[in-house]
Amino acid sequence: MVGLSFPDLSSMFQISSQQQSEYQQNGHILLHNIVDSDDIDLYRHLIHNGVEKFNTEFREMSERDTYGRAFLQVMNLWEVDEDIKNFTFSKRFAQIAADLMGVEKVRLYHDQALFKEAGGGHTPWHQDQYYWPIDTSNTITMWMPLIDISEEMGMLTFASGSHELGFLGNLAISDKSDDVLGDIVKEKGYPIIRASSMKAGDATFHAGWTLHNAPGNNSSKTREVMTIIFVADGAKISEPQNAHQEADRQRWIQGLPVGGLVASELNPILN
Repeated sequence: MVGLSFPDLSSMFQISSQQQSEYQQNGHILLHNIVDSDDIDLYRHLIHNGVEKFNTEFREMSERDTYGRAFLQVMNLWEVDEDIKNFTFSKRFAQIAADLMGVEKVRLYHDQALFKEAGGGHTPWHQDQYYWPIDTSNTITMWMPLIDISEEMGMLTFASGSHELGFLGNLAISDKSDDVLGDIVKEKGYPIIRASSMKAGDATFHAGWTLHNAPGNNSSKTREVMTIIFVADGAKISEPQNAHQEADRQRWIQGLPVGGLVASELNPILN
C-alpha cells in the first residue's frame, strides 16, 4: 500500500432531526454510504492485514467456546498503524456519534475489528456497556462492514428500545447472557430489527445498553467489520462492577482513578 493516499474522512455526514429521534427512541440506527466504496476498500486492506498480523486466536472452531466462535477480535489497531488511526479518528464518524446522542463532543473509547469467520458461531444477546466502567448512557458504537454483507453472514440484530432498561447485570457475552437477555427481549416484546444486507461503508450505530446479537456466519466468506466506540466528553469513570470493567479501566483509560474523567491519552476528543 506504499504510495497510496488515504482519504481523511473529515467531511461531514448530515444527521437529520428525524434520524436523531429514531436513534434515541430505538437505541440503534442504520445509515447508508457513510464511506464510499473506493475509500472503504483502501481502509479494508489495512484493517484486514492488521487482523491477520495481530489476531491471537489460532484454535480450531470446534475447540473454542461460544465467545471464541462468535468472531475474531483485534482491538485498537489505530495504535499500531497511522493510516488506520486516520480511519478511527475520523471527524465524520465522531460527528455522527455526537449528533445522534445529542452531545457536543465525543471521545474515543477504543476501536475493534470483529471478523466473523465462515462457519463462525452466533454472537449471543449482550450489552456492550457491561464491559465499560463509564457513568453515562451517552455511549455509542459504530459497526461498519468493510465488504458487502448479507443476512446469512451474521448481520447485527437489535432489540429496539431495549436501551431504556440500562444495566441488566453482570452478564458477559456467553450462553448465559443469551438465555437471560433473550428471555427479557421476549418478555418485553421488543421488536427485533436486522438489515437484510449492508454495503461496505454503511454502518449501524447503537447505544451501549442496547441489547443485540448476531446469527452465525453461514456463508463461505468472512464477515469483515470495523467498530469504533465513542463516549460523550465529560463522562466519568465509575466503580468497576466486574473484572472486565477493571481490565478496561486499566487498558483503555490507562488506569485513571474512579471518579475521574474518561480522558486518558487513549481517549482524545475526535470532533
